[in-house]
Amino acid sequence: MFVWSYWMTIFTSPASPSKEFYLSNSDKERYEKEFSHERQQQILRRAARDLPIYTTTASRTIRYCEKCQLIKPDRAHHCSGCDRCILKMDHHCPWVNNCVGFSNYKFFMLFLLYSLLYCLFVATSVLEYFIKFWTNELTDTRAKFHVLFLFFVAAMFLISVLSLFSYHCWLVGKNRTTIESFRAPTFSYGPDPNGFSLGYSKNWRQVFGDEKKYWLLPVFSSLGDGCSFPTRLVGMDPEQASVTSQSEHARSIGSNQPFPIRPLSESKNRLLDNESQWLENGAEEGVVRSGV
Repeated sequence: MFVWSYWMTIFTSPASPSKEFYLSNSDKERYEKEFSHERQQQILRRAARDLPIYTTTASRTIRYCEKCQLIKPDRAHHCSGCDRCILKMDHHCPWVNNCVGFSNYKFFMLFLLYSLLYCLFVATSVLEYFIKFWTNELTDTRAKFHVLFLFFVAAMFLISVLSLFSYHCWLVGKNRTTIESFRAPTFSYGPDPNGFSLGYSKNWRQVFGDEKKYWLLPVFSSLGDGCSFPTRLVGMDPEQASVTSQSEHARSIGSNQPFPIRPLSESKNRLLDNESQWLENGAEEGVVRSGV
């Protein structure tokens, strides 16, 4: 299982955004010809109107990749090592020489789990001989170095993998990526580190799937398509979002109940709806002021 998980983590190609997120040739030409940042954003807003996008940059602009020339889906980022955008990118892992994202994050978690169990097995197997070496009861002097080296290597990797696995278990429980743990995603109501959290149980199912019999097997069973994700505040007024976020978070700690969400198919693009509403309000204010 250790080798299988390691193999799948390495050789599973990271998923990239679908064709719907790429700009059309006409939009691409208009975008490249425009030198004004505001007009470029207008082109991106029109292109992103029918896309399930709920996050923006910190400056409230459309997340656009200049290299890939596409509108980034939620939780997608451009990897400089792979030179392309990765869906639900977590990090680029040098140990597997691959990007860890939506398509292979479950395999990476299982790789850490079985690595932890493997190191624990080796450390406990050698512990008896290490104690004999420490008490000078090990008669074979030629095996002393091997026992000492093997125990320390196994113990060192055990501690390292345990800390890394514990950290990623915490991330899965919060439904965050490593990138999101350092920089919270920005929604229409502002930055929210728990914006994609659906409750502890549902967060784990997002990665490992609904069928528990596949959880410990390195086969793909994650939920969704990697391009769109349910959010706990979809369909809510931006003014109520920050207050509701704090109150629901407090209630969820005690009751451990998942947050109510609306499917993406039943929700509009709140990011663009709010923006158009602001524009309409601004236009109405302009008419009133001009009339006065």
